[in-house]
Amino acid sequence: MNSHCVHVILITEQGYRTGRLSSFIGAIAIGDLVKTTLGPKGMDKILLSSGETVEVTNDGATILKSIGVDNPAAKILVEMSKVQDDEVGDGTTSVTVLAAELLREGEQLIAAKLHPQTIVQGWREATKLALAALDSAAHQLSNQSDAEFRNRLLSIARTTLSSKLLTQHKEHFANLAVDAVLRLKGSGNLDAIQSQEQLFADAGIMAIEHADFEGVERLALVTGGEIVSTFDSPETTKLGHCDLIEEVTIGEDKLLRFSGVAMGEACTIVLRGATKSILAEAERSLHDALCVLALTVKNPRTVCGGGAMEMWMAEAVAQGAAKTPGKISLAMESFGRALRRLPSIIADNGGYDSADLISQLRASHANGEKSMGLDMNNGVIADMNELGIIESYDVKHHLVTSAAEAAEMIIRVDDIIKAAPRRRAPRRH
Repeated sequence: MNSHCVHVILITEQGYRTGRLSSFIGAIAIGDLVKTTLGPKGMDKILLSSGETVEVTNDGATILKSIGVDNPAAKILVEMSKVQDDEVGDGTTSVTVLAAELLREGEQLIAAKLHPQTIVQGWREATKLALAALDSAAHQLSNQSDAEFRNRLLSIARTTLSSKLLTQHKEHFANLAVDAVLRLKGSGNLDAIQSQEQLFADAGIMAIEHADFEGVERLALVTGGEIVSTFDSPETTKLGHCDLIEEVTIGEDKLLRFSGVAMGEACTIVLRGATKSILAEAERSLHDALCVLALTVKNPRTVCGGGAMEMWMAEAVAQGAAKTPGKISLAMESFGRALRRLPSIIADNGGYDSADLISQLRASHANGEKSMGLDMNNGVIADMNELGIIESYDVKHHLVTSAAEAAEMIIRVDDIIKAAPRRRAPRRH
């Protein structure tokens, strides 16, 4: 009798379904968690940490970063939201919701016996059509006058801040953000809040005590000096210069202001708030606006907001699907439905009749009115250019590509395998 035996593991169709179902459930749950925060009238979330610290926010990246996630597919969406925040600064909620809606559509297609590769192929074709439609609707700012360019940037800042805590004071903060970004000439190295250390004056010499290195780096950059760790050879050290150093008092805090510096592009915005949670949310809101504006200065292309671009891209995808034979067209149609769900969710969050508004928008975009979107103040559809609801082209482009890639990655998963723990090397005595 042969003592050797072969262990055979059978992976059944039931196993495939379980793996996929787990991925769909986890990813869709993440989308459902943050979708109520979408739009200018979205809800806020209270984040309660283990130390009983309370944080109120509607920032998608902040919410997802704070929750504990075990599901691998959900972790992919959380990571995608973080990348969106790092790359473009805004659209973190939208990209998560779009990916979740794509997977919701994908779940129904798989239940209808469409192969995942067919769905992926259809989504890729739909992504190409959507991005082509986005390009056709983009507005170039490089040939505009300085005044027109500034007004366009103000519109982008107002649109970005309209869904944030600062919406009641968006005019003031939009001007602050635009002034800062134009002064920085579109540099992506932004610090929304710069906290100065306490300074003292002794014998007429000013010194910085316990300064953080980032603050010293910024000071060296703007004054034209260089950072040295010792004074062994001061004659070879390049000194920085500024015309005036003055101590200013804001509330109970004393700060030093450097003016007349060699590199005049540096800019510090000081924020104050009633509570730490309000101040933290204000910082996140302004940071998002600064990131989007810096991106727009680098690539001066804009598109209409208010769900107009999602509807325009969905219309282009629907027209392309109608000309495509075979099952791929079903996947393309599902991509268009997922895009249309974004403005539908925005309308729902505002308490309006989303079915009526979306049907009106579909009719407008079918007639080529690509600037028509949702006026959330009045609950009607309107021309976004006239209302000044403008968004960065790069934010929308990144939104579509990232959501499509994440959804493709998850839908191609047929099972979740837990890897064995790594073996530790035996200790040598």
